[in-house]
Amino acid sequence: MIKVEIVEKYRLLLETNLNRLIADLEGLSIGKSGQYPFGWRKAAKGRTVWRLLEELITQNLEKNQTRYGLHTMSPSGSEVSVYDFTCKLTGSDDDIYVNIKGANVSGDASKDDISKANELVKFYAQNPDRNLFIATFLIEFKNDMFVKLVRCIVMPITWIPDVYVNPSNNGNLQSSKYKDIAKAVKRTNSEFLSVFSEAHKLALVKKAKNNTQ
Repeated sequence: MIKVEIVEKYRLLLETNLNRLIADLEGLSIGKSGQYPFGWRKAAKGRTVWRLLEELITQNLEKNQTRYGLHTMSPSGSEVSVYDFTCKLTGSDDDIYVNIKGANVSGDASKDDISKANELVKFYAQNPDRNLFIATFLIEFKNDMFVKLVRCIVMPITWIPDVYVNPSNNGNLQSSKYKDIAKAVKRTNSEFLSVFSEAHKLALVKKAKNNTQ
């Protein structure tokens, strides 16, 4: 099992290099000047442009691995995977899995979906010592239809302080503090899996109860 101190080292290296990527890319222009006479309107939401930004990020990481501190980098081949790419940091043989997310820099703190709980169970069942990080890219919607990448915050999923599984049909692991590294609970994988397992079981019980009512 990788120690918490090593996880923090990986977290900081990954965060530093992803912010270097942001400095290089700056952001993404949506359309030509004048194509959107009334601006963003309802499109000023992360999910509207996130798939394009995800490709922008992963493709540039894959092409310029050395510049961004990666020894290897492979995008996930699945649309439903709990991670978007896997990599090895320069000088390390440990596999790192990264789930990239977008968040409006001016948005309020709320419980956001992190990953489907059932898929997380499968992910850790294959190897309970896997290193899964949440890399949140804060974005800003500019008036010229430009999506500005502001900065990236990296949090190990095992350190999320408010572990909660929504009992709805989607059964998602949710958190409102996944962007606040100062509030991280520095758990080992086994400590996280214990907390997550209890939250998942509680959600399943609530879902079953709701379905019988």
